[in-house]
Amino acid sequence: MKYLSGNEIRRLWLDFFKEKGHRVEPSASLIPLNDPTLLWINSGVAALKKYFDGSEVPPSRRITNAQKAIRTNDIENVGHTARHHTFFEMLGCFSIGDYFRKEIIEWAVEILTSPKYFGMDKNKLYMTYHPSDLETKKYWMENGIEESHLIPLEHNFWQIGEGPCGPNTEVFYDRGEKYDENNLGVKLLKEEIENDRYIEIWGIVFSQYNAENGVERKDYKELPSKNIDTGAGLERIACIMQGKETNFETDLFWPIIESVENLTNEKYENNTLAFRVIADHIRAVTFALSDGEIFSNEGRGYVLRRLLRRAERYGKVLGLKEPFLFNLVDVVVNIMKDYYPYLEQKKEFVKNIILTEEKKFIKTLSNGETQLKKMIQDKNVISGADVFKLYDTYGFPKELTMEICQESNVSVDLKEFDREMKKQKERARSARGELESMARQSKDLLDCKVHSEFNYGKEPINAKVVALFKDGKIVDNISDEGEVIFDVTNFYSESGGQVSDIGEIKSKDFAAKVTNVTKAPNKQHLHSISVYYGELKIGDELTLTIDETRRDKITRNHSATHLLQSALSDVLGDHIAQSGSYVNDEYLRFDFTHFAKISEEELMLIEEKVNEYISSSIEEKTLILPIEEAKKIGAKCLFNDKYGDVVRVVTFGDVSKEFCGGTHVTNTKDIGVFIIESEESIASGIRRIQARTSINAYELIKKRYAMLNKIKDLLGSKSIFENEIRLKSLISEKDNLKKDNNSLKSKIGNNIANTLDDSKIVFDGINFIYGYVKTNRDGLLSISESFRSKYQDYVLLLIGDDNNSYPLVSFVSGKALSKGFKAGEIIRNVSILLNGKGGGRNESAFGNGKDLAKLNEVEKLFKGLIK
Repeated sequence: MKYLSGNEIRRLWLDFFKEKGHRVEPSASLIPLNDPTLLWINSGVAALKKYFDGSEVPPSRRITNAQKAIRTNDIENVGHTARHHTFFEMLGCFSIGDYFRKEIIEWAVEILTSPKYFGMDKNKLYMTYHPSDLETKKYWMENGIEESHLIPLEHNFWQIGEGPCGPNTEVFYDRGEKYDENNLGVKLLKEEIENDRYIEIWGIVFSQYNAENGVERKDYKELPSKNIDTGAGLERIACIMQGKETNFETDLFWPIIESVENLTNEKYENNTLAFRVIADHIRAVTFALSDGEIFSNEGRGYVLRRLLRRAERYGKVLGLKEPFLFNLVDVVVNIMKDYYPYLEQKKEFVKNIILTEEKKFIKTLSNGETQLKKMIQDKNVISGADVFKLYDTYGFPKELTMEICQESNVSVDLKEFDREMKKQKERARSARGELESMARQSKDLLDCKVHSEFNYGKEPINAKVVALFKDGKIVDNISDEGEVIFDVTNFYSESGGQVSDIGEIKSKDFAAKVTNVTKAPNKQHLHSISVYYGELKIGDELTLTIDETRRDKITRNHSATHLLQSALSDVLGDHIAQSGSYVNDEYLRFDFTHFAKISEEELMLIEEKVNEYISSSIEEKTLILPIEEAKKIGAKCLFNDKYGDVVRVVTFGDVSKEFCGGTHVTNTKDIGVFIIESEESIASGIRRIQARTSINAYELIKKRYAMLNKIKDLLGSKSIFENEIRLKSLISEKDNLKKDNNSLKSKIGNNIANTLDDSKIVFDGINFIYGYVKTNRDGLLSISESFRSKYQDYVLLLIGDDNNSYPLVSFVSGKALSKGFKAGEIIRNVSILLNGKGGGRNESAFGNGKDLAKLNEVEKLFKGLIK
């Protein structure tokens, strides 16, 4: 079998299926677009889901791709196995209502075994299939696969919740007896025994049924169009074509491993786990960040943070104490840039984000240690819940927690930690539920190809109903709620971060509210309506009236985002790039790349520049251009968005040129005024500005002025301009009072200590001190400190009284310890008498009582210690 590099395998796959009439679809972003059911694009078909579930008409019925994907349902296993990855590439070919079993099986044998392509030995290929799917078995045999190499398995049926499903067949490559120490042979496949001999390289799903909850599989209905969904693992094929033991030794990973060897002076074979984790995770993080994701404490950003920290910890195992992962980005880019050239452009940006995150994690390790030391103070056991909190909230590795606890003679409840981890996995699994299932196909919407136009004008227009739907199914009339397509509409559809228009549609006998507008699969504007009165039928003519005041507000905000991006570049630098936006009738929100906190002076300058653009009365011009011509004139576009051959470019003189399908003012002066409401960091390297324009900006100014006047009244200032002076004076006064208060507390504590000192009992050279004091826990500690600094040998028990809470503290030192007195034991016994809880170490212990009914018995118990 010939040697093929990862890049050669990918190219051969795409060329093969292109020859078979497939459209080569570029790899989609790892970040799902308008799909809340997916955390990541996790398979080849996930990026094409819109075509399979009928929400959009595909550009071709035959598609092939090499799709980057991330799966993170089992991160902790990555590195322990030969083929488990978070980031991987799935080679796919798809038929959307076109060819089916016969063709794909014939092509599968051809690409796998032909010397022109992969040239695998046909005798080393084994296939599994569903026992009921005898047609698949027949086609494999017709294409030269021996019956003994075809294994029926009950699990060969692909289904995730409701939606498209069907039997599937899987292709395995036999790596030989070397990987079968018990010589079990094909039994490994028949009994589905985990093994390294038979490697699954390709799965083919015959998507022909529509799964429904409560319906038995045998009763599933056939889909309107039968589909083929396949996925072949690039890394696995590379492992076989390159004759490697595991995927990690292929050219897709090995340069990363070699780089880590150079950084650490350690050898891969001495710690394969650490090297594999680092190599896998840096690929995932590099691609995810390049595709626009960011580190954060939730969702995808949290996953990335986990990956980086896990890789960082294994770097520490290899002796790396300083940030190092950012240096590996160059290696990843060099391996992958042939097919993913955009990585080169994003490289420095990604390296900066990773370096910043690495520095944060090194600091996090320090913070985690601080939190841990607080948790174990005066304890001899740390709960599993606390260990889990350190791990989950602070990213502090369990192993480090155990190491520090061992040094402090504190045991760890690992069973409880494991229970918390299990709960977390169950919560995550429950949350995912069936979200990954594809929506049921809506054949009616998919087949609806009626002509419809969008008119950017605001004035009411007359339009004819050309299609009516209810829950995706075509209907003849609507009398309550449903969806409408008109031959022409002035209602903007939600897209590009801009919310849709709302308004009303009316005729002589009918009126309804338009609550939302989305795009149907064939791009018509689909109006969601709630009927006021009457019945709507195909062919009816109505007047469409948008909420013009709302549209104007949205339009001003949208145009302001264009001016804001220009101002940001002018003030902060050309590295500024849009990471997202949201525009409604109240405010605009703009996310952008920037590493440093923006100073107040910079914010004022940005706001000033936008208002300068507004006051300059710059005319808006809309250009419809071929995409390449648009790029030549410098029009900006969003990295993750896909555009057609002809694009709409919105310009404001030389200030702004952007690809945009949204609504805009005709002149910047129409925006009125622009006020920044807030600026914040939403993730590492990503900032967010929220702002308002026109009347909403005026309302924001009024609100701020009202707040200043309220503060003026509270401070007793003569005017709002005197607030700062008054506030500084009050802060100074507060600091002085705090000092006086601390001094008085110290004196009171000393006085109480002197009183208790007078009643102490000295026995056998040990000072026995007991007291009930009306103070809180901090007060008890302050009093305790007076005795601890004064005496060397003592047994101390203090009970406080703080708003129906009764804190307990006990300290034992010197000769008292050697005599066997234990603070923890004292507090446990006292807390039982006071119906509370407590405990601790021999030297110090703490607790809390719930009532003082047995306070006299506590005093007797303490005095009973003196023998």
